[in-house]
Amino acid sequence: QVQLVESGGGLVQAGGSLRLSCTASGRTFSSYPMGWFRQAPGKEREFVAAINWSGGSTRVAESVKGRFTISRDNAANTVYLQMNSLKPEDTAVYYCSVGVLLGTSMRSDYWGQGTQVTVSS
Repeated sequence: QVQLVESGGGLVQAGGSLRLSCTASGRTFSSYPMGWFRQAPGKEREFVAAINWSGGSTRVAESVKGRFTISRDNAANTVYLQMNSLKPEDTAVYYCSVGVLLGTSMRSDYWGQGTQVTVSS
């Protein structure tokens, strides 16, 4: 059974930083793109960032470009999202995903359970 487990969410003040982690189990995802999406209350889930299997290519949403960085450690089956200069509008549940890169985004085939990020003003 495939599992994606996120961690690292929490409450932070505007301007602060958090690093999210997502570890995959039940299958080796080192050959697959991984990424992050988020969903704020009352809004649709939106793409945040994705990374190809080797880590050599990334995609980042315009709304977080220059502030968020995605990386991965294939030996640990883990993907990370470093979030700096956080804003209240970054408040959302963040979901890890595994899937396929599509243009500037990705299609997700597997989802994690999500981790809450709350940014206070």
